Amino acid sequence: MVGLSGGKDSVATLDVCAHFFPVVQPYFMYIVKGLEFQERTLRYYEKRYGVPIIRIPHFMLSDFMRDGSFRMPDYTVSKIKTKDIYAYLRNRTGIYWIAGGERMADSIVRNAMMKRSGAIDRKRGRIYPLAYWNKAQVLSYVKMRHLPLSLENRVLGFSFRGLQGRELYKIKQAFPSDYEKIRRVFPLIEAAVVRYEHYGK
Repeated sequence: MVGLSGGKDSVATLDVCAHFFPVVQPYFMYIVKGLEFQERTLRYYEKRYGVPIIRIPHFMLSDFMRDGSFRMPDYTVSKIKTKDIYAYLRNRTGIYWIAGGERMADSIVRNAMMKRSGAIDRKRGRIYPLAYWNKAQVLSYVKMRHLPLSLENRVLGFSFRGLQGRELYKIKQAFPSDYEKIRRVFPLIEAAVVRYEHYGK
C-alpha cells in the first residue's frame, strides 16, 4: 500500500512502487470528503495506474470532531491513531507492507527514526523508498516522470492538511466551492479566515 496525499513525496513514492511491485494499492486520507481539488488528482492517478484509490478519513479528523475545531465538540467520537488506520487498511486489503514518502532529510526526528530502521522497517511493516533522497532529487524525479501534484499544492505549497487560517484563506480564494464544502463540516472556519485577513496568522 502507498499513502497518497498529492504532494511531491507521495506521488514519487507511488510511481516508484508501481515500477517494482506487482500489486500496489494507494490510499488517501481526507479531512473533508470529496473536495474537488483533491478528487481531480485522485482520479488522474487511478486512471494512470489502473487501480482504485481507497479513501478514508484522516486520523486527525477524530481530534477535530471530538475537540470541537470550528464546530461543536462531539465526545462520542473515538480517538483514532495512525496505527488504527494501518490496522484497518491491512485488514481490508490483506496487504501488510505500507510505503510512505518520508525522507531522512525531512527532519531530525525522521533522520533518527530511519537511522534505526533503515529504508525497510520490518517491525512496523513500513518501507520508505525515498529515504535517502533529498528535495531536489524528488522534484527532479517528479518532473522527469510528469507526475502532477494536487491542485492545492500550487496554491498552498503543500497538500491540504489542516484548518489554519492561512490555508483556509487561500482555499477560499482559489476553490470557493470546496471552501463551502469545508465550511459545511466546520461551520466556524470563517473566524480563522477573518483572523488571518486582519492579523496575518
